[in-house]
Amino acid sequence: MDAFNSPQGSILYVLWEEDKVPIRVIAQKTGLAKNTLTSMLARMEEAGLVCRQGSPEDRRQVLVGLSPKAKELKRQFLAVSEEMNQLFYRGLTQEDACLLDSLLGSIQRNLEEAERALKQEACENQRGAAPEREEHGKSSRRAGE
Repeated sequence: MDAFNSPQGSILYVLWEEDKVPIRVIAQKTGLAKNTLTSMLARMEEAGLVCRQGSPEDRRQVLVGLSPKAKELKRQFLAVSEEMNQLFYRGLTQEDACLLDSLLGSIQRNLEEAERALKQEACENQRGAAPEREEHGKSSRRAGE
């Protein structure tokens, strides 16, 4: 499919499941950072795949929706996805395919948990460093007095 790349396909898949959603929902479901999403959505909007509009309930929130062009691409995307699944699972029994999906799901959850822990640790380190900077600033002022 030449109409969009793989990360854009992830975004479109989220929107095909539920149209007109906030950027944070797309970020959660795709695992893409909000700043990455912002630039990707701008390119997708230029390509006529999505449209962004303000939320009627909250003016600060931007909703992302599918364009008519993107809605038409869904059938093609699903056909390609089905072909890829046939390729991925070729030669596997149904039981083996389910086991593989389960194992990959476990690996994904482990990675997501590790990522959350690293982010939390980084935040805690940042909070811990703030008082040191403040203390350092006070001692510098005293030395200069």
